[in-house]
Amino acid sequence: MSDIVPSPLDPLLPALPTTILPTLSALTTALGIPRTVLASDEEIHCAWRDLPRELREIPVPLRGELIARMCVAVSTGLFDGAMNYIWNAAILQLRTKVRNFGLPIVAQIIQSDFEEKHLLELQDSKLLELCLKLNLVNEDGFFFLDQCRDVRNNFSAAHPTLGTVNDREFTTFLNRCVRYALADASSPKGVDISAFISAVKGARFNANQCGVWVQRLGETHDAQRQMLVGMVHGIYCDPNTSEPSRLNSLDICDALKTGFTAALRADLVNKHSEYAAKGDEPRHTASLQYFEKLGLLTLLNESEQHAVFYRAVDRLWSVHNGMNNFYNEPPFAERLLELSQQGAVPETVQEQFVQVVLCCNVGNGHGVSWAASTSYDQMIKSFSPREIATMIRLATSPETTLGRRVSSLPLCRQRFKQSLALIDPASVPSGVKADYEKFLK
Repeated sequence: MSDIVPSPLDPLLPALPTTILPTLSALTTALGIPRTVLASDEEIHCAWRDLPRELREIPVPLRGELIARMCVAVSTGLFDGAMNYIWNAAILQLRTKVRNFGLPIVAQIIQSDFEEKHLLELQDSKLLELCLKLNLVNEDGFFFLDQCRDVRNNFSAAHPTLGTVNDREFTTFLNRCVRYALADASSPKGVDISAFISAVKGARFNANQCGVWVQRLGETHDAQRQMLVGMVHGIYCDPNTSEPSRLNSLDICDALKTGFTAALRADLVNKHSEYAAKGDEPRHTASLQYFEKLGLLTLLNESEQHAVFYRAVDRLWSVHNGMNNFYNEPPFAERLLELSQQGAVPETVQEQFVQVVLCCNVGNGHGVSWAASTSYDQMIKSFSPREIATMIRLATSPETTLGRRVSSLPLCRQRFKQSLALIDPASVPSGVKADYEKFLK
């Protein structure tokens, strides 16, 4: 029989004593029963050989008394007893995870009293269901552990058995208990939902308060974090929500957004779409602002992105053409810059975007808004080849506002030339290369 070379990380179990297997034969002979009622020598050898590979996945703090008893049972071929020991270790760890999640928070989620005595009285099947609900085990883990529960009830030493298991069946049982219950010693902490919502709806967060809630949401599991972020999105979109509460909502989500899972992002988009489907204009508009301020506009469909960009471009153009435009443009230019940095400008609004940015940057013949020019420069530097081509095409057309300013006003022509200098020549499409070079002369 060839032996598998153990990994350096595998626990170094002692070799099976040469007395154990002969003792089993002597024992069955003394009792007058066949040796076959116990596991064969080969099965014991194979189970013992495979044991270190499974044990290495159990964190050292969890390798306690029950694990030691399991190993002793394996060494004598008592796989039914070994299954019982490892199952009990798995159940104790799942109870610990529930306890660490927070019994009061569990009570909130299941909407029923839940104290230590309730946890201890839970049947194994109900404990697995609770762990699935709390996301302490995933659906795969629930499925395989529930299978293990059934096997343990019918084939382990815990109850009169329906039959026996061999070394391969035991190793599979052990692997599932370890993989889905024991391998991860960390225990996510639940978030007190009512306290969290009260805090968000309360006074404006200070830095420490915001940091504490961000940490708590970061330490909980994905499912609860998704639920709470969804609730915060709802608070932000509620027309009756106060401005401090909206700002608290944004602070929390902005700090967590880099860790948003695909499921969480999809959930937010679904809630946003539901507002539109119901014709709830106030909430839909607020939801658009939520996505915009978090830099998540690219999650929305193109028509909604168009609406946000078009509105921002139109407002900047109105301010540019209004009274005191040199003083009023900066915040509108900054907002458009922030939007443009979230992703590509929708094609349906690109031409208006390019024309407004360039018209504002070259000025109206009387000067420019210097406080806003930094924002304009940044947007021009980030123009795509398509936007560069649009920029040059608009400047050469006498029918466009930009074209008329560039052709008739020396200051605007000079400013346009400076704008072209912000562009990398390698990004200029060949179709407008000649006009580009002509402007730079």
